Amino acid sequence: MKVIGFNASPRKNHNTAWSINQILEGATQVGAQTQIFHSGELDIGPCKGCLGCTKGDGCVVADDMREVHAALGLADALVLGSPVYMAQMSGQAKVFTDRLFAQITPRFSPHFKEKNAGKKLVLVFTQGNPNQSKFQAYYDYTKSMFQMLEFDVRDMIIVTGTRSKQASENVGLDEILREVGKKLALDAAN
Repeated sequence: MKVIGFNASPRKNHNTAWSINQILEGATQVGAQTQIFHSGELDIGPCKGCLGCTKGDGCVVADDMREVHAALGLADALVLGSPVYMAQMSGQAKVFTDRLFAQITPRFSPHFKEKNAGKKLVLVFTQGNPNQSKFQAYYDYTKSMFQMLEFDVRDMIIVTGTRSKQASENVGLDEILREVGKKLALDAAN
């Protein structure tokens, strides 16, 4: 089984990346192959709305999203992590999500790619605000959007208070995240 992570933070070694890496470590502990993409290292532009993906096999935009699409196509599960900026996912996460259009669209679209239906997904949000429910309406919306895109959303992790302390300083959070990764990988294998 294969689990990929997408770090939609411009920071490669900060709270969101750390959280994703803990989940991927848990998946590795039960035999999954893992890979992580860091948005800050990739050249991924926004969807151009050209609908070229409806005429062929995938997105026609020649940038690093092609590598991500290929990895996602082979993966059993995805861990998408984003810091909360302006009460929603980062711009990098939004661009990533929009670019999924080329491979994963609701069934009302004529170019739906069945190979991605039901792919397991864990959403990870890191936020400076210590109030766990501060952005709950947005989190619920995001989960609903990915369900519409036919992902099987298995979990949604909210890491709070990252303005005052690093996620890695939360006692026991690493163990919780690794357990999420183990469960995700085992669910994806079945």
